[in-house]
Amino acid sequence: MRELSDTDVDRGQVGIGTLIIFIALVLVAAVAAGVLVNTAGLLQSQAEDTGSDAQSEVSNQIDVVSATGTVSSSSVSTVELVVKKSPGSEPINLSKATVQYTSDSSSVTLENASSTSSTEFSMSDVSGTDGEVLDANSDRIRIEISTSSIEGGNGLAAGEEATLEVTDQSGASTIYGVNVPDVLTGKDYVRV
Repeated sequence: MRELSDTDVDRGQVGIGTLIIFIALVLVAAVAAGVLVNTAGLLQSQAEDTGSDAQSEVSNQIDVVSATGTVSSSSVSTVELVVKKSPGSEPINLSKATVQYTSDSSSVTLENASSTSSTEFSMSDVSGTDGEVLDANSDRIRIEISTSSIEGGNGLAAGEEATLEVTDQSGASTIYGVNVPDVLTGKDYVRV
């Protein structure tokens, strides 16, 4: 049997030190990999949420089927929009919707209410809905806006214009331009 020399003992100590450093490096790499995997999962979750929000804003649209103005005292005192959801939209809850009304003399945000005043609009079922939610493509809801309340009792006169921006619960917006005809005499209702 051979005796260990000082050189052999030094080599053994260097080998154990190298092994300790190697194990430390593996542990640091494992911790770093765990942090990276956790961060990647968090970023993926945020990206999915952002994607679904963006998709609902783009796809959840309201289509205006018809727009009618009620004529009184040579001006349009009420605007009625009949709306439906566009194809591919999720159900749209109009009870949470707002309407931004903008004309040459007024700009006001309207909210859903049971009676019409200067800061509210009213809704009624036309076909197929159970309340204020557009579920199927055949569902129709009438949105009524009192322009005479907003415009200080005057309504929209002949030739005037207004813009209605309907924003639903998902944040999707639909803009409709109201154009009052130049001649209102002898008419009770006009297309706007």
